[in-house]
Amino acid sequence: MRRIRAAAAGAVTLSLVLTAAACGGGSPADGSGSGGGKTLTYWASNQGANLEVDKKVLRPELDRFEKETGIKVELEVIPWSDLLNRILTAATSGQGPDVLNIGNTWSASLQSTGALLPWDAKNFEAIGGKDRFVDSALGSTGAAGQDPAAVPLYSMAYALYYNKKMFRDAGIAKPPATWDELIADGKKLSKDGKSAIGVEGGNLANNIHQVFVLGKQHGADFFTPDGKADFTSDGAVAAVKQYVDLMAAHRIVAPGNAEYAQNQSLADFAKDRTAMVLWQTPGTTFAAQGMDPDEWGVAPAPVASGAPGQGTGINSMVAGINLAVFKNTKNREGALKFVKFMTGDAEQKKLNQAYGSIPPVKSAQQDPAFADPAVTVLKQTLATSAAALPQVPEESQFETVVGTAVKKLFADAAAGRPVTTESVRAELDKAQQQMPKK
Repeated sequence: MRRIRAAAAGAVTLSLVLTAAACGGGSPADGSGSGGGKTLTYWASNQGANLEVDKKVLRPELDRFEKETGIKVELEVIPWSDLLNRILTAATSGQGPDVLNIGNTWSASLQSTGALLPWDAKNFEAIGGKDRFVDSALGSTGAAGQDPAAVPLYSMAYALYYNKKMFRDAGIAKPPATWDELIADGKKLSKDGKSAIGVEGGNLANNIHQVFVLGKQHGADFFTPDGKADFTSDGAVAAVKQYVDLMAAHRIVAPGNAEYAQNQSLADFAKDRTAMVLWQTPGTTFAAQGMDPDEWGVAPAPVASGAPGQGTGINSMVAGINLAVFKNTKNREGALKFVKFMTGDAEQKKLNQAYGSIPPVKSAQQDPAFADPAVTVLKQTLATSAAALPQVPEESQFETVVGTAVKKLFADAAAGRPVTTESVRAELDKAQQQMPKK
C-alpha cells in the first residue's frame, strides 16, 4: 500500500461496520446487482504527485472504457489521508461507490466488514482468471482460506534510493547493503546541516511498513499465528528501536523528520539535503520534485547481513493497490467489466508505466517497459524478498496504533528524550492495549 496516512478515527470497531454493512443496501435481494445503470462510480487512490495528476492519467482511460462499453465512469480521486475513513463510512452506511481502490494491506480488514464483493472462481473467470496475477500480489488480497476481497491493480516494493552527488561528495563508492554499512556511511553523510537518510515520522503507515520489515529481520510478525496482537515481543521491540535509533542514537536522521508526513522527505532528497530514502515508485514522485533520473541510484533495501531473501532476509513489504467492488453495487456486470478493463494487459502496461509501479498481471509485467534497471530491483524484491503484511481483520487498527507509537518515539528522539528498550516496549504495550481482545 502506498504512502498511506490513516487517521486514528479509521480504526473504528469493525463489529459496528459489520452490522451496518450487513443491512446496507439498494441491491437486489440476491445480490446479483447486474441491472440497469450505464454509470459506475469509481474511487481512485492518489497515486501521482497530486490529485490532478491522477485525473489526467485516468480520465482518458475511463473515457476509452466508456467508448468500448457504453458505461460512463464517474471518477473521484481520494487522498490517502481520507481514503480509509471514507471506505469505512461507506461500508457502515451501505452507500459506497461501485468500484474502489484499496491499499492492499487493508484487504483483510475491509473483507471482514462484509461490504466487498468476494472474488470467487466465477468472478475471477469474468475478468480472465486468477492465474493471470502474480502470487506475491494475490497474497495481499484478503485472509487465508477465504475468497479474495479484491484483485491486484498496481504492485510496488521498497528499495533504497540514494543521491549520487551526495555520495560522490562524501567519497562513498557504492550504496550500503547492510544496516551497519548504512550507519557507517550515514556518519560520513550527516554533516554541514545535511542528513544521511530521510524518514516520515508523522506518516503512520510508512512507520508500519518500515518496522514490519525490520520485525521480519528480527524474527517478529506483530501477530501470533492465531491472529492475536503481539507487539511487545523482543523482536518487535528491537525492530521499532532500530528504526527510531536512526535518529535517537546514530543521529543520521534530522530531528525535523519526526513530524514529516506523506512525501515530505522527498523534497530534502531532491534538494541535496538528505542522501537516502527508503521508497516506492520513484519515477513519478522524484520527477515531481525536479530530479532527473541520472541524479539518483537504486539498490535493494538493507538487511542485517548477507543478501536479501526470505526469513530474516526480508527487505520489503508487498506493497500495492488492489481494486475492489462494493457488494451492493446495482451494476455488478458493469463493475466486473471495469475491473477486467483495468486489469487487462493494455491498461496494466499504460497505468503502471504512468505511475512507476509494476503490473501484478504476469503477461503485462514482461513488457520491455518494465525492464529498466530501477524497476528490475523492485521486481526482484517482490519475487524473492518481500512479505505481505499480516492479513488479519485488525490490520488497519495495527497501522494506526503502532504507527502512532512509532510517531511518539520519534517525537521523543527529536526532543532529546531517551529512547530505550523499556520506553519502546512501554509504547508498544499501550498500542497493544488498544487492540480488540480475542
